Amino acid sequence: MYRCCIFDLDGTLLNTIHALTYTTNLVLARLGLGTVDEEHMKHFVGDGYRTQMERCLKYVGDSELIHYEESLPIYMEEFAKHCLHQVEPYPGILEMTRFLKGRGVKLAVLSNKPHARTVETIETFFGKGYFDAIAGEREGVPKKPDPRGVFVLAKELGVSLEECLYFGDTNTDMKTGQNAGVDTAGVLWGFRDRGELEAFHPKYLLENPLDAEKIFGESH
Repeated sequence: MYRCCIFDLDGTLLNTIHALTYTTNLVLARLGLGTVDEEHMKHFVGDGYRTQMERCLKYVGDSELIHYEESLPIYMEEFAKHCLHQVEPYPGILEMTRFLKGRGVKLAVLSNKPHARTVETIETFFGKGYFDAIAGEREGVPKKPDPRGVFVLAKELGVSLEECLYFGDTNTDMKTGQNAGVDTAGVLWGFRDRGELEAFHPKYLLENPLDAEKIFGESH
C-alpha cells in the first residue's frame, strides 16, 4: 500500500525543542529582549523560522515587531552554530526507520526548517544516504502547509500520492497531508497534543514510533 513515508523533522523524528529555544533566546538577548520557555516554544515553531521569530517577538512584548527584520539574519547566524544543541531522536525512531527500510519503504523528510540545517541535522543523526530524500525550506518551493513540497518529493522518489504516508506532530503537518491528498499519521510524542491532531482527522494516531509497524503489518 504505502511505498514512501514522508516525515516532519522537529517534534516527529527528533526532539529539537532545546536547540530551537536556546537559539531563539540567544537572538532575543542580542536584541535586549526577554526569553521564551520551552513549553511556549512548542507552539511557536513549525511554520518556518520567520513565523517563529514573529511569534516569539510578540510573546516578549515586541507587539509592533520593531525588531523583526533585524532578528532574522541573527537567527540564521546563531542557528547555524547551535542547530544541534541537545538534539536527540525520540525513543523508538531509529528502530522504526530501520523497520521501514527493511520493508523496502522509501524514507523522506519534509521540514520548514532552513534546508541546509535540515540536511545537517538529519545526516548527523541518521548518516548520509539513510533517507532517500531530504527537503527543508528552499527557494522555489513554498513551505508547509502548501502541498508542493510533498509533490516534489513524490516525483523525485517515483511514487504516487496514494503510496505516500505523511507523519507529523502539528496542525501544519496535518494540513500539509490533507492539501496534498495523502494519508496522514499524527504523532503524539511531539510538540502538540492529541486534540490538535484529532481536529484534522488523520488516518492514524500513533502513541509511539513502533506503532508504525502495525500499519505496515496490516497493509503490506
